Amino acid sequence: MTHLQRDDWPTASALGLSQLIHHAAVASTMDEVHRLAASGAPAGLLVVADQQTNGRGRAGRTWSSRPGDGVWMTLLERPSDSAASGVLALRLGLGIARALQPLVDGEVRLKWPNDVYVNDGKIAGILVEARWRDAALDWVAIGVGLNMRVPADFERARAVRHGVTRRTLLQAVVPSMRDASKQLGVLTQHELLEWRARDLARDRRVTQPTVGIARGIAVDGALLVQEGTSDALTSIRAGSLVFAAELGDT
Repeated sequence: MTHLQRDDWPTASALGLSQLIHHAAVASTMDEVHRLAASGAPAGLLVVADQQTNGRGRAGRTWSSRPGDGVWMTLLERPSDSAASGVLALRLGLGIARALQPLVDGEVRLKWPNDVYVNDGKIAGILVEARWRDAALDWVAIGVGLNMRVPADFERARAVRHGVTRRTLLQAVVPSMRDASKQLGVLTQHELLEWRARDLARDRRVTQPTVGIARGIAVDGALLVQEGTSDALTSIRAGSLVFAAELGDT
């Protein structure tokens, strides 16, 4: 198995990080960050792995993370604004979409609540796990998996343009992750407009987490769905989005 040499990685300071830890293989970068955070590690620590043997996505789903297929990483942040933490996955999606756009062939789209697509294929997934101390937010672990090539077991996925290196990908994406984690409050009108422009679900019929037509998102990050013939919109704050024509694709 071939791994990048130390000199092939950008430095922590070049990425605006407090520390960069690279593993050839690890069970889960998410679990590593939670372990380090519990021991007092500072915000801005990033764990990156060539391979995860037990990587995971939302709802405990397995995330394919074989060597060479992509960049698998988790960032530790210690935000103080609980309102912002509720929309963090969406803000991360917006920032990552901006960062990826010059590195892909196609339009970067966003699928509520945590997926990044290029055209109709998934290129990245985001997982945010928060830990609280009493009523105060202690830390968040921000996991991101980015495809550098299409996984053999998921041919519908997408990847960055051929020739894009992991160095280039990290230099583009990591600063956007850090910036998203520093934003305060709920989504702004500018962010809502930006989401609308990239929204993969807007005006499409969905079957989960409820049945209806997706009509965008609210300032608190909720999915807005028009159910039945009423003009009223239902706010959905949890679940996975499934399109009517793509049952099972979450």
